[in-house]
Amino acid sequence: MIVGLTGGIGSGKSTAVKIFKELGIDSIDADDIAKNILDSNKNARKLFIEEFGDKYILKNHKINREFLREDIFNDKSKIKKLESIIHPIVREEIFKFIQKSESIYTIIDVPLIFETKSEDFYNKIVVVDCDKNTQILRASQRDNQTEESILKIIGNQATREERFSIADYVINNDSSYGNLKKEVIKTHQLLLGLKVNE
Repeated sequence: MIVGLTGGIGSGKSTAVKIFKELGIDSIDADDIAKNILDSNKNARKLFIEEFGDKYILKNHKINREFLREDIFNDKSKIKKLESIIHPIVREEIFKFIQKSESIYTIIDVPLIFETKSEDFYNKIVVVDCDKNTQILRASQRDNQTEESILKIIGNQATREERFSIADYVINNDSSYGNLKKEVIKTHQLLLGLKVNE
């Protein structure tokens, strides 16, 4: 079974995934693959340079991600072009991972399931959720970003309601780590088809 795990910035997805891993579940982070793919995949890099030129390439041959992010952040056509290069190769890597996975189900950690209309790829979708103020607090502490830049990211992501519309299970992460752990264990049991006492 393929489980898509999603949530907005600062929702605590990564922490939830760590707890699933402790429960013996294999998981892969689609964002991590996407971040490194232009550096690690020759085909993706070739397509990228053909489309965008080499102005984003640093002297050490790595992609200048910050410059790329700033340059394309408000240009939807450039974002779409970049996604058309990256997404098929990310999917390939995810397929390879799923085939190798030996856990009872496999978690794909994907921030943008609703936004990419990719919900049909997953057997189940789990949403990690918290309120906006908590998102801002966590993201600013973690990423050292301003409230304004975090609000901009939140504004570009799906709303909570949109994520709920595709969710099979919602993990509430408004309070403590202990509570998150309980929520993850409960969701794990539900995914295994076990009866859970609420």
